[in-house]
Amino acid sequence: MPGPVPNREADLARPRERKGSDAQSVTRGVARPTKIPNADRNWHPIAKRLWDSLKESGQADFYQQSDWALAYSLCEDLSYYKKSGKRSGQMLQTIYSAFERLLVAEGDRRRVRIELHEPAPEKQSAAVVAIADYKKDLGLAE
Repeated sequence: MPGPVPNREADLARPRERKGSDAQSVTRGVARPTKIPNADRNWHPIAKRLWDSLKESGQADFYQQSDWALAYSLCEDLSYYKKSGKRSGQMLQTIYSAFERLLVAEGDRRRVRIELHEPAPEKQSAAVVAIADYKKDLGLAE
């Protein structure tokens, strides 16, 4: 995933079109249900916070059991790093690089063309609004 972070699809003048050698076939599999393990109670607070945020983040919709296992292992490593008295910049960089593979940050997701958007606001159907207006006109509204 090297290189600059691409613009959001909506920010592009026209959507990307795949041409010629850029077009690649995709092998598809079946996503299986996952069970998210609980965080280790002994983890450093930052590792716990990161774990909890992963469970709540939109990219978790794409995670499979192996992704959760990798995330668990990385939080374990991060906790060890944060608790240890002797810290290595190389170890921290390695941990952060591994989190990129889980698409933890927005830039990581955009590099692989995954964008998370706010859910569309729920609108009442025209029929529900019309009935509510009719009840109000009849004096039956609460």
